[in-house]
Amino acid sequence: MDLKMSKKVAVIIGASKGIGFATAKAFLNEGAIVAICARNKNELEKAKETLSTYGEVYAAPIDATRMEEINIFADQVYSQYGHIDYWINNVGATIEKQGEYYTNQEIDWIVDVCFKTVIYGCQAASKYMVNTGGSIVNVSSLAARCGTVGRSTLYGPLKSAVCSLSVMFAGEFAAYGIRVNSILPGFTTTPKVEESISENELLHNAENTLLRRVATPEEIAGPIVFLCSQQASYITATSLEVSGGRSVVLNPSYSYDLKISNQI
Repeated sequence: MDLKMSKKVAVIIGASKGIGFATAKAFLNEGAIVAICARNKNELEKAKETLSTYGEVYAAPIDATRMEEINIFADQVYSQYGHIDYWINNVGATIEKQGEYYTNQEIDWIVDVCFKTVIYGCQAASKYMVNTGGSIVNVSSLAARCGTVGRSTLYGPLKSAVCSLSVMFAGEFAAYGIRVNSILPGFTTTPKVEESISENELLHNAENTLLRRVATPEEIAGPIVFLCSQQASYITATSLEVSGGRSVVLNPSYSYDLKISNQI
């Protein structure tokens, strides 16, 4: 399917690895130009080098928790290409402790990373989309609906706030032809997840999905690109769950058990 993205410009905040990197690659495979940023300069340069084999890539190291740096990055991309068509806010972080033990500094930091970056990104994107329209996708998490009890108390509530914020911006930007949606990935084999979660926990999560596995970053990138495309032109203010059917039924093994019993 041709998504008609040739020479369109896609900005991806947080694209040096994981879902952001896979999303950049997916846009490039559709003929789009991508503008990527990340805080780690070395990782960003490696990502740009790899992604450039698929198409045109603009990259700049920034701290997405700083509004002025987001705005400067957006200005640079617009000056380079004359338009911004798609904007993906893909920044998040966790603090592995229970909520009662968070310090004030930790609370400020995780709010900055998980929530304020999305506000800043939507503000910057809208500035350059008001005359031409466009699509914004904010990466939330399945934790917005299910919670991550015992892991990172504030992560889920902040990702839930991202969904709510997406609806608000969708309402405010609608008259300008700007669609705003959020996507809720389930467990995904990103470098961050592989570093922080044990093999047993990944297996447990896989067993509690209907598809009996965790996602790859590419399986999240595909729906993000779709939401930006004209194939999704009537979709806005929507939260799309991409979780393999995690936590939607009480007995996720039923289908597999039934299949085995029918074979006996």
